[in-house]
Amino acid sequence: MQLQPKILIYGYGNPGRQDDGLGSVFVDLLKKWLDSKSIENVELENDYQLNIEDALTISEKDLVVFVDASIENIDDYCLTRVEAEDSKIEFSMHAVSASFILDMSNQLYDKDPETYLLHIKGYEWDYKEELTNKATINLNKALDFIKKRILDPLSFKDHVIEIME
Repeated sequence: MQLQPKILIYGYGNPGRQDDGLGSVFVDLLKKWLDSKSIENVELENDYQLNIEDALTISEKDLVVFVDASIENIDDYCLTRVEAEDSKIEFSMHAVSASFILDMSNQLYDKDPETYLLHIKGYEWDYKEELTNKATINLNKALDFIKKRILDPLSFKDHVIEIME
């Protein structure tokens, strides 16, 4: 019997800023599905932003998927590979990137989990605690996509795209 990889799905964003909350809502909905399927090799995290301390969290996983709202030129959602970015620790860091967290995991713990970013297209960013209808449609498509990948973790690599500027 093959061991299941330890997977972390980490949604982030501000639910009080409309579609910026896509990552948080994603994690909440995915939790219900994971519980219904009794899937135990997937851990979920949720925060307003990534923090330096998250390097330890990802270092303990085989596969990590960060989930965030996107204003990029994408259709509904897309999956990109996160590559470690040379990190220089500042005295005070307000926000850090997924690539910075991966690099910190490499530097501090000598761990390099397979890491992705799931971008979900958002449209509105006002101070309001609700997703737009179009973002909700994108969210559901992205959820269906990730559910299939969780059931077949080797398939993540086959679905990575590059974001066009």
